[in-house]
Amino acid sequence: MIEVQGVSGRRVAVLGLGRSGLSAARALMAGGAEVVAWDDTPAPRDAAQTEGIAIADLTRDGAMAGLDMLIVSPGIPHLYPAPNRVVAAALGLGIPVDNDIGLFFRSLATDAWHRFDTPPKVIAVTGSNGKSTTSALIHHVLAQAGKPVQLAGNIGRGVLDLDPPGDGGMIVLELSSYQTELARALTPDIAVFTNLSPDHLDRHGGLGGYFAAKRRLFAEGGPDRAVIGVDEDEGRFLAGQLSEAPADDRVIRVSSGQKLSGPGWAVFARKGFLAETRKGKQVGAIDLREVKGLPGAHNHQNACAAYAACRAAGLAPRVIEQGFHSFAGLPHRSQLVAETGGVRIVNDSKATNVDAALKALLAFPRIRWICGGLEKEGGLAALAPGLPHVVKAYVIGREAAQFALGLDGVEAAICTTMSAAVEAAIAEAQPGEVVLLAPAAASFDQYDNFERRGEDFIAEVRTRLGTDGNSAAGG
Repeated sequence: MIEVQGVSGRRVAVLGLGRSGLSAARALMAGGAEVVAWDDTPAPRDAAQTEGIAIADLTRDGAMAGLDMLIVSPGIPHLYPAPNRVVAAALGLGIPVDNDIGLFFRSLATDAWHRFDTPPKVIAVTGSNGKSTTSALIHHVLAQAGKPVQLAGNIGRGVLDLDPPGDGGMIVLELSSYQTELARALTPDIAVFTNLSPDHLDRHGGLGGYFAAKRRLFAEGGPDRAVIGVDEDEGRFLAGQLSEAPADDRVIRVSSGQKLSGPGWAVFARKGFLAETRKGKQVGAIDLREVKGLPGAHNHQNACAAYAACRAAGLAPRVIEQGFHSFAGLPHRSQLVAETGGVRIVNDSKATNVDAALKALLAFPRIRWICGGLEKEGGLAALAPGLPHVVKAYVIGREAAQFALGLDGVEAAICTTMSAAVEAAIAEAQPGEVVLLAPAAASFDQYDNFERRGEDFIAEVRTRLGTDGNSAAGG
């Protein structure tokens, strides 16, 4: 646990008792704070009470009196579309509002660090897409290189549940816009911006507010190195703001699909090859086509960002390449489940919308595509660039027939169930093809969440293939 510093004897309220709220309450208490907590739902309140956390209804009149600080969980709005009433009351009384990320950064360094030969470092990753894969890949490469490293934030553990890092320790954080927007302290050593696309616009008052929330990770803390994806205008603008000159190597520009030039530090991928350049010369390269855990251009962008972060952390290109090859991918995100008879089987259940599914389709040339579920607004027309890669679609979901009508020009089998789709796709797949689950739809018509859908896919694959030597990765 990271004990919160500077709160001894202070009265602190925690609003929201999910993972981050509970860990914040524990860490505050460990730091000597008097903690009261509230959640609108009874079950989290009961769970907190069993841990000895005092419960107080913060929505009642006068409940905020005497508070020194309010800690807010990420899902609770504090500005747009309207502030939560507890947050509004705290702001009205001048009570500082923070979150667990802010507490983490203000509390990480301790007097013990003076005895370390190598101070611990934090690598923080934000952006719209690919944050989880990029964060997990950085963590994996560092671990494979023998570094003492932990992964937390929007993936894995809550930040305050981490073990205090030792000599040379490293922490990789995935941070969402909800987390970066409110944190009062943001001081990573290396910060990564993957990309930007419209998301959570109601929460941030529009695209500008969303970008501003991401930008705080770089503007507030001034990282020693900034890894910036420059495939969108916002990334190019951010890189320009952080650079003092064209050759300023505190900024590493990253791209997937375009060659980057100039005297600065850059990492880019084109046609499956990653290249690193400094001062106009190539200093590193990796053939990403042979990295099975990172298929497709979207994963090549993730690879470039992770490579740049690891280089900034001091790893050699050869060491990073070795780590890439042993990366199995995250569960439900381009996850290689098995290979049999020249057929690869990939689980991308996280592809719950058309944009994510299109990226998955573009990653492979010949696909037996398992798709369908609860279709989202906007229809399926945006899938068109990826449909030529589909040999045949196997449609699941309660409205499978209706979903199939939107797949213009694609042969489709109405399977309805995952069991029937997997059985048919594996039976018909030919060497060189990929059986791909990339639903392009939500899971709620048949499953509680996309994770459960992906787990069912993996279970059905293993049932069909048995355990007679078929390789499975990351399952």
